[in-house]
Amino acid sequence: MLRFASSPTSDMHIGNLRVAIFNYIVSCQKNEDLLIRIEDTDTQRNIEGKDQEILDLLALFGIEYSHVVYQSQNFRFHSAMALQLMHEKKAFSCFCSPEWIEKKKGEAIEHGVAYRYDDACANLPAELVIDNMNPFSIRIKKSEKPIVIRDYIKGEISFASDELESFVIMNQDKTPTYNFACAVDDMLSDISLVIRSEEYINNTPKQELVRRSLGYDKKIEYAHIPTILGDTPSVKWLLEEGYLPSSISNYLISIGNKSEKDIFTIQEAIEWFQLEDVSASPTRFEIDKLKFINRQHLKNLDAKELSRYVGFADAEIGELAKIYLEEVYTTKELRAKIKPIFEPKNIPPKFEKQAFGMFAVIAEAPYFEEYNDFKNYLMKETGLKDENFMQPLRILLTGAKDGPEIADLYKYLKNYIGEIVR
Repeated sequence: MLRFASSPTSDMHIGNLRVAIFNYIVSCQKNEDLLIRIEDTDTQRNIEGKDQEILDLLALFGIEYSHVVYQSQNFRFHSAMALQLMHEKKAFSCFCSPEWIEKKKGEAIEHGVAYRYDDACANLPAELVIDNMNPFSIRIKKSEKPIVIRDYIKGEISFASDELESFVIMNQDKTPTYNFACAVDDMLSDISLVIRSEEYINNTPKQELVRRSLGYDKKIEYAHIPTILGDTPSVKWLLEEGYLPSSISNYLISIGNKSEKDIFTIQEAIEWFQLEDVSASPTRFEIDKLKFINRQHLKNLDAKELSRYVGFADAEIGELAKIYLEEVYTTKELRAKIKPIFEPKNIPPKFEKQAFGMFAVIAEAPYFEEYNDFKNYLMKETGLKDENFMQPLRILLTGAKDGPEIADLYKYLKNYIGEIVR
């Protein structure tokens, strides 16, 4: 079982989506289920509806999963396992107040050292614990041995015992901390491989310690995906700007990775993707590279499907749009080219007289299959030529002063001339 865990506290970031895609690909390769876990334990930061937004985005990108779990639904298991650790003397009550801890952290910073809890409450006599009415958290006892994990990308990683501390697993309000809840949930779900961002790598020894302290002996493997540097956007923003899900996936799989070709789908990537090939170094977000990939995916679309991105369901409009793909990269830019064709035209004063004369001729003109016949007819009837002919014609047909050759556009516009020139 693999899992993709996401918090409903903000818009999904491209780094999160990249992790989701990698989890999906590997789950397909291993023929194992993929679980979606909504980490909703931070109730103060949760945003209503974000959980469904996460699921909708995964569906949009073709990421299939077996089921969805909410972390808050496992609170009873978190509490029970914290009590088990207490009973087995592997965890202890900590009466240190948050204010006191913050003070100690401040003192450590002043001395230029990292703060680690000093186990002040680890060995309190039973009578000081049982009758103590002060609020308390629960801390797990620190590891006495190094914690070693296998990472597909970074190799073997060892976390020295003196770098770890007895950390809090249950807060004073009796809610589980992030690392404790994640460790228990991965154990309950029988997770075999954790693929996540490298920003969580320092959580790994803590989560390993929790499971080992609970007597869980299944070996979990890891793949910590390097971060994406630069001005990285949200997935929502990219979609709104007109980038296709297929091209975003293509880009996120290819950066910092070996790929058989530049343009591909997720399903094609399943055939060759290997976690070991992902670079261990951070990658940088490059919008120009994504633009190139997006244009190629747009070109690969069926003409009728492409037309839907500009508000039609017509193969001819799709072919028309493909001509404009030589100038633009996204569906948003493409709509900005196609939309003016079918809207009232803004005629520059310099060409008003010529345009209105041409409009009257076109309104009464017969249907012409070929552009040259259409052009010659207009030139004869209007008496216009050169710039006084071409500029008004281009504006009337496209709503723009420049663009692709009118001859190339005409074969896809000829059936709409009456609607366009109005």
